[in-house]
Amino acid sequence: MKSEKKRRKSLDDMIDEHVGVVGTEDRNYFEQELRLDILGYTIKKIREEKHLTQEQLGKMVGVKKAQISKIENNLTDARFETILKVFRALGAKINFNIELNSVSIV
Repeated sequence: MKSEKKRRKSLDDMIDEHVGVVGTEDRNYFEQELRLDILGYTIKKIREEKHLTQEQLGKMVGVKKAQISKIENNLTDARFETILKVFRALGAKINFNIELNSVSIV
């Protein structure tokens, strides 16, 4: 039997192939959704580290438990202000990086 070498692909190569290359509408949508997933995961992780329930965090922020669940699971287009309130309630420092036409401005 002839041994075949399998070509390894980087994660970026796989995403390019299956989602689309950087700059395409599909890739932009994918990356936006990925960022929102990471945001929700981060909120959940911090909440759990602080031993808070979704209901407790919701009361601290002024929203219902269901809203916290939706934010953590990326099931809603939560208002930006609500996301900020959640991070403030968790005592998290918030930093933003803004990029305009591939030029970092903040």
